[in-house]
Amino acid sequence: MLTAEQLAFRRGDEWLFQNVNFSVRPGQLLWLRGQNGRGKTSLLRIIVGLTPPDHGALRWTTTTPPEATDATDAVQPLTYISHTNGLKDDLTVSESLHFLAQLHGQDSSPDSIAKALRQLSIHHRSNLPVRTLSQGQRRRVALARLALGQDASLWVLDEPFDTLDQDGIHIVNSLIEAHLARQGSVILTSHLPLNLSGVQINTLDLHEVSA
Repeated sequence: MLTAEQLAFRRGDEWLFQNVNFSVRPGQLLWLRGQNGRGKTSLLRIIVGLTPPDHGALRWTTTTPPEATDATDAVQPLTYISHTNGLKDDLTVSESLHFLAQLHGQDSSPDSIAKALRQLSIHHRSNLPVRTLSQGQRRRVALARLALGQDASLWVLDEPFDTLDQDGIHIVNSLIEAHLARQGSVILTSHLPLNLSGVQINTLDLHEVSA
């Protein structure tokens, strides 16, 4: 279980959020909500260890000793996909996904890359340069990492449905549902309503957190 205790973060002299507390257990989804500029992306970056909080701590609780450790010290597999896709324009679609998979320690074998692209219905573009893709197609390539990350216990997704059409949204929803059924966990932001089958959605609204 991942637990946040009294997290706070500021930009300059302004507190984006304070007193943020939550926990995410295996099989649970946390929908992080809030107005633009409230700090949703900053909170996600804190969760994955890219940005330190100004106050508070993140802790992993496991079934084996130690009972609780700092998230920065714990070795916990996670997949983080930011609102930027991180693709290289001059690489082909397959090469870009291969690069991302290697960078994040995921399965980068040719068969796995091809299977992941097919699962996101972008395999027909696999040999084309990324620069030729639409924004929605680029998002599918970035999200194909979810088809490679089935061993990750936690998925942290920043606006995963952004620029996707209804078919793309359905594919990503299916991946999330399957991950939760495997007792994985998901923390995400989305300005679109969530439409997940058989999933209990917990919400944390940063607008309602004192700042």
